[in-house]
Amino acid sequence: MLRFTEQELEQMPLVDGAVAMTEAVDPHFPAGWVSVQLERLAQEAEHALMDEPDSYLRLEGLLRLFYREWGFIGDHEQYFSSDNVFLDKVLERKKGIPVTLGALFLFLAHRLDLPVRAVGFPTQFVLKVEWYGSDPQFINPFDGEYLSKHVMAAWLKGHKGPFSELRSEYFATAGNYDILARWLTVMKSALLREGLFTEALRCSDVVLGAFRPGDPHEIRDRGYIYQQLECSHAAALDYEYFIEQCPEDPAAELLKLQVKELNKEPLTLH
Repeated sequence: MLRFTEQELEQMPLVDGAVAMTEAVDPHFPAGWVSVQLERLAQEAEHALMDEPDSYLRLEGLLRLFYREWGFIGDHEQYFSSDNVFLDKVLERKKGIPVTLGALFLFLAHRLDLPVRAVGFPTQFVLKVEWYGSDPQFINPFDGEYLSKHVMAAWLKGHKGPFSELRSEYFATAGNYDILARWLTVMKSALLREGLFTEALRCSDVVLGAFRPGDPHEIRDRGYIYQQLECSHAAALDYEYFIEQCPEDPAAELLKLQVKELNKEPLTLH
């Protein structure tokens, strides 16, 4: 179970919240090693850039250091791999997805007193730079390139349909709590895709315990995981909860049939 409250998560760096979250999912996660690597990178960045008085040049220097000299980059070949959502693997491989690379960059930017914020854009995690007296700039943490609103509008249309329009709330600074909830969803999907059902179950339990208690769709997903783990009775209970809460959902009728079949199986104690 996640040991921090929502308020405590908001007060810490996003990357620290991610470490705590991942520890709750994976008891073998090397949190200490990750913390050491983060501090090492931060000290290298401070040594290289903190003497630069111009904040604009300091940001450009950090982008160059992180993406070119250190070689962090988005994983185009295995985008959906679970290696891209666990920070220890991201630090080892220097590959990740927007939210993991963005969390690392955000941590370093704050150590360098740069006005970089997190944005939970509908299609992916984005970094926002808020210079005093200027319009915000946006950075794609997948490759470190600046983003125009034209490109982001195209992303949105590809995600939500051709009539989708940009809204001001899509560019709002996101809190750690919301970002971590989305991160967990991506983590769970990656684990399910790789057939790691025990780990996916722990992930689902953290979501329900700390972020979305009682959420019927999350409980339905947990039922699917229980079913894969041959915990038929637990799966049936979760499916029944979803059916009760969302009787008009198109999946409800199919799940009713699943529940009947699951209840025919003998109760197994795990």
